[in-house]
Amino acid sequence: MKRIFFTLTIIAGLLNYTQVKAQSNNKSVVDYHQKAETKFIEADGTKYAYRILGKQEGIPLVFLLHSFSSIDDWDPTITNGLAQSNKVILFDNKGVGSSSGKTPDNIAQTAKDAVTFIKALGYDKVNILGYSMGGMVTQQILLTEPQLVNKVILIGTGPKGAEGLSNLGKTLTDLSNLKPEQQLRKVLFTESDQSQSLGTKAFERIQKRQVNRDPAVTNETIGAQLTAVLGWAQPNAEAFNELKTITQPILIFEGKSDILVPVINSFNLYNNLPNAKLALYPDAAHGSLFQLPEEFLHEAIPFLQAK
Repeated sequence: MKRIFFTLTIIAGLLNYTQVKAQSNNKSVVDYHQKAETKFIEADGTKYAYRILGKQEGIPLVFLLHSFSSIDDWDPTITNGLAQSNKVILFDNKGVGSSSGKTPDNIAQTAKDAVTFIKALGYDKVNILGYSMGGMVTQQILLTEPQLVNKVILIGTGPKGAEGLSNLGKTLTDLSNLKPEQQLRKVLFTESDQSQSLGTKAFERIQKRQVNRDPAVTNETIGAQLTAVLGWAQPNAEAFNELKTITQPILIFEGKSDILVPVINSFNLYNNLPNAKLALYPDAAHGSLFQLPEEFLHEAIPFLQAK
């Protein structure tokens, strides 16, 4: 039976949480994020930039980026936390950051490019973490290349026809006069003092790597990705039926107050994916994994390790 967890009431798994929290506070945790070398691999005319974190064997965990971001926009608490027990692969898709080529303006082609990169590395089975637009790309891969995917983590995303995404253009316009940290706290965190404080800390963590830092995305990429997300949001009568064909284990992690991809979309994913679990957090928004990294690791690590 599928289960949904609200963190105000859940007490099961407390021991696991304590262990994960101790791990994240342990100074012996290897800081892969700061030291990982940026590598390149060419496939179908595109030179993809990527980093490998962790030395673990087994099925790798590929991170699929949120829109308007590149490799160094991930929170190192998350990447390092997962890299202690998984081989984590971060990469820039076509036209993003240090990768060459032109960024596609649709999710279908973005998914094809991600598959091209994964297969170029020689993998025939991966786990995927897809955040925001990356979650949309992940769903497309599940539909077109299901044999490639073992397990999936979806964060702050929605199915085709996702509700509320049509407001994205206006939201971005409203942010245009804000500084980067203000933008992050405005759209990824709630208005509570606690959430805003955690937003500042997350911003500092994300900015920590300065040596060989990946370039920010270009205006051309921002425009293409905005078009892609808005295209994904167009009404689709078959969206839920498509989700019902996806059988892989899926963990959905979401903040209750997400203004970019409203929480109804996580419920729609949960209700239509046959093998999904939803972890929903109060006083958290689109950046729930950045606001609550220890809680995220508490959910993600056991999920990935389970047989």
